[in-house]
Amino acid sequence: MKDKELFQKAIGLGPWFVVSYEFDPDEGRLDIELDFPPGSTFACPECNAEGCKVYDTEKKSWRHLNFFQYEAYLHARVPRVHCKKCGVKLVKVPWARPGSGFTLLFEAMVMILAREMPVKAMSKIVKEHDTRLWRILDHYVEEARREGDCSSVTEVGVDETSSKRGHNYVTLFVDLEEPRTLFVTEGKVRMPLRWTDLEKIWSPIKGRQKPLKRSVVTWHQPLLRV
Repeated sequence: MKDKELFQKAIGLGPWFVVSYEFDPDEGRLDIELDFPPGSTFACPECNAEGCKVYDTEKKSWRHLNFFQYEAYLHARVPRVHCKKCGVKLVKVPWARPGSGFTLLFEAMVMILAREMPVKAMSKIVKEHDTRLWRILDHYVEEARREGDCSSVTEVGVDETSSKRGHNYVTLFVDLEEPRTLFVTEGKVRMPLRWTDLEKIWSPIKGRQKPLKRSVVTWHQPLLRV
């Protein structure tokens, strides 16, 4: 198997193919150039109409999983297609989500690491600014929240915890029947927390259908009001 074919199979490009690559051990990086076959047509990213012809292209780059200890980057001219219904639109590539500077595989690695360590520590490992990593996390957390189903939740636990050094706290609402966090907000909720307060907080959560039957609130003594 030739080296270009190896990269193509490893990345999972579909109809796209590897044009060239450049490996620089001194800079510690591998750059892979991708392209699509001449005469290709693509689906419209808005209405999914098939057979849209290429109008022009835009040069894009994405950070990929490391090639051994070397950083790897994909580069491609991404087509903009002309759709009779939607006009000129930038197509979706199979290896990255729209608007991201990372491949899907790189983002998957980030999500796995985020469960095990702080983002600041992860940024040093992958050698990316933590702000870029937070954008990845924000995207998938919001996506999960939109798709979350809280229709069966009837028992909620409420607690606060420190999010960083100093008096910086977040308040968590968790499902008491399943091990999952339902909602997190900045700051503390002052005691006493009445049942009506919980209902006001809980009612806007997506998918909520059943009323609360039970809540457990845990707080440190200094927060309690007389």
